[in-house]
Amino acid sequence: MTSRLPRTIAAELGKLAGLPAAVAAVAGTIAVTVVLVAALAASAPSGSDAGRIVVTAMPFLQVGPILLGVVAAGSEYAGRQVFTSLAVTPARPLFLAGKTLAFLITTAVLSVLTVGAGTVTAFVALAVRGDHAPVDGRPLAGAAAYLVLIGLLALALAVLLRSQLPPLVTMLGLVLVLSPLLSGLTEHARWLPDRAGSLLYQPGADTVLTPAAGALVLLCWTAATGAAAAAAFLARDA
Repeated sequence: MTSRLPRTIAAELGKLAGLPAAVAAVAGTIAVTVVLVAALAASAPSGSDAGRIVVTAMPFLQVGPILLGVVAAGSEYAGRQVFTSLAVTPARPLFLAGKTLAFLITTAVLSVLTVGAGTVTAFVALAVRGDHAPVDGRPLAGAAAYLVLIGLLALALAVLLRSQLPPLVTMLGLVLVLSPLLSGLTEHARWLPDRAGSLLYQPGADTVLTPAAGALVLLCWTAATGAAAAAAFLARDA
């Protein structure tokens, strides 16, 4: 299996690059990042930090990795693609490992490009008007890590649900609607995956969880969903 894994990863990377929705998710995320961060920087108060502006945009920037994760796995169930994939790679653990690692490579690159493009945009926009505040790289590194993890959670959910629309609606409903709503109603919202994971780029935002604890909560959500998805994938017909 080890010797075949690189070939499987390469095949899955090629498959992902051939999906128009995946390409659109990558290009669209970077484009939206530049436009959104530029708008936020233009209205930011004097002395603002470029990194803080990028962090402010994170609730919207996470949509890209979520969409990429859903498309990467859910596209297998559009038509009979999954049967073709399993005919080429009959070993299901190998296929699932290759798809997961290919996604991790892609979303890691996307996350770094997204955070990097946002930071450069904010820095330039602030510099144009005379603001030259130093950039704290730690929240930005946390932001990139969060984008990878939240995308991986979306991938696992798409494998579990064997579709694209239900996991996409579930993930976007969680991060854009349910989590912000519950955070204003109960302190227990801190245990939601996106709310806990946001401590990676917003250290000190929670009185109970540290950034490391928040990352662990998000990892637990991802691991639990991934384990359920893997068990279901290995047990069912496709």
